[in-house]
Amino acid sequence: MYYGLIFLGLAITLGAQIYVTSTYNKYKKIRNSNDLTGKEVAERILRENGLSNIKVEPTSGMLSDHYDPRSKVVRLSTDIYNNPTIAAASVAAHECGHALQHKNKYFFLVLRNSIVPLVNFSSYAGYFAIMIGVIFSAINFIWIGIILECVILLFQVITLPVELNASKRALKEIKRLDILDKKEVKKGRRMLTAAALTYVASIATTLLEILRLVLMFTGRNND
Repeated sequence: MYYGLIFLGLAITLGAQIYVTSTYNKYKKIRNSNDLTGKEVAERILRENGLSNIKVEPTSGMLSDHYDPRSKVVRLSTDIYNNPTIAAASVAAHECGHALQHKNKYFFLVLRNSIVPLVNFSSYAGYFAIMIGVIFSAINFIWIGIILECVILLFQVITLPVELNASKRALKEIKRLDILDKKEVKKGRRMLTAAALTYVASIATTLLEILRLVLMFTGRNND
């Protein structure tokens, strides 16, 4: 059962990644009707929402796009930044959605940002505590490790509405500013939905990992 949970978690993660990559590869080949690059889409959305102080910059990597609230920069991967495709418009709008969340102090974004230090600590300390517990048969350390893994799960659960809301804001701006036509909006929605599935997969994978650890520990404890 332990190995089955591991393989199931890997299958979910890999399946979600393949799906989002294939969807992205599909829509990055289709030009949008307004011939707007990701950079131009981001700048228009930010400008129309009074956020002209936020810069739009290129960054390396594929789908490495993100909004940096500290530096007030929307960073778009090279393909998204330079190309006038449906994928570029959708992803750029999504990252601007995070900027709008930051401006409006969206509850789940504020909550997620507030627990980042705890999550960073938990990601390192969790398995370290479990390893110590297994090596020295220290039950308390194992449970501490599992609790720290639950903190990571909580972070992922909070992240999901943040991402869904950013996509909702993105589609609203795309329609309001006529960035994509009606047919293109549907394709953009598919692109953003595929990306959201990666966060669902992360939650499922972490949940399975916690279940595996609990079953492993309780099984050994019963023995």
